[in-house]
Amino acid sequence: MSWSTRNSGKPITPQVVSQVKGLAHQNTPTRVIGFKTGRTPGAIYKIASDHGISLEPTNQSPYGRR
Repeated sequence: MSWSTRNSGKPITPQVVSQVKGLAHQNTPTRVIGFKTGRTPGAIYKIASDHGISLEPTNQSPYGRR
């Protein structure tokens, strides 16, 4: 599947990092973060990994517990 994004190959700026951090804090799905920033989901995972941003949802119980 080919992804066409408007920011392919452009450097990652501090504004993009702060936008990813804010959206991840709001439990936004990775794919939606990618659409909002114009990056691929793979790029979002890389940004999060490089800057210590957790993409795990905070509102879900682990292992189906209630």
